[in-house]
Amino acid sequence: MPEASSTPRPSLAALIGKRPPLIPVLHVENPDHAEPLAEALVGGGLVALEVTLRSAAALTVVKRMRKAFPEALIGVGTITKPEQFAQVRDAGAQFGVSPALTDRLAAASLDVPIPFIAGAVTPSEMLIAREHGFQELKFFPAEFFGGIGALKHVLPLFPELRFCPTGGVGDANLVDFLAVPNCFAVGGAWLAPRDVIEAANWRDIAERAKRAVGIYENRPKR
Repeated sequence: MPEASSTPRPSLAALIGKRPPLIPVLHVENPDHAEPLAEALVGGGLVALEVTLRSAAALTVVKRMRKAFPEALIGVGTITKPEQFAQVRDAGAQFGVSPALTDRLAAASLDVPIPFIAGAVTPSEMLIAREHGFQELKFFPAEFFGGIGALKHVLPLFPELRFCPTGGVGDANLVDFLAVPNCFAVGGAWLAPRDVIEAANWRDIAERAKRAVGIYENRPKR
């Protein structure tokens, strides 16, 4: 088993900065949808876009989005194999996301100097991730693993860990998630559902982005 590392990993939260920490999770089958999809989301006020490796077009979509919108943060999601990190790097992705974490994934991620948000949902998985140097983690599927309540319970156990929950997050609860101190961002397909992408309904997607950003920006200050 590869030796764990306590060296902190690059931070996605730092890249997002003060911009809306709302990350659409994108399943894109048609590479020609790359530019208009990114235009709708970025024009709607979003900065970080996650293109999942669930289609053959994903890496091409990332390359085209990076070229067309250099001001955005274009990442790759659903990384589940060590060899995918080289592909992610070559596509120009600025961050990577996985629903889980293994020793081999942790080791391979060190060869690509971008933020890698690994998945962890149990205290044991979180502790293992921390031993590998991860401080920003994906919490998926959030609704099935306790959601906001679960994040609150692990906060005193691992106060240095921060999470990006996906799965069950939407306009109705994004503010509540982001109010939890150990939540640095939220993500999900609700911002650009696959069927809406395939229908090329860019106006709908732009409106979804603007609505979510408005909810975030007008949230009660605590």
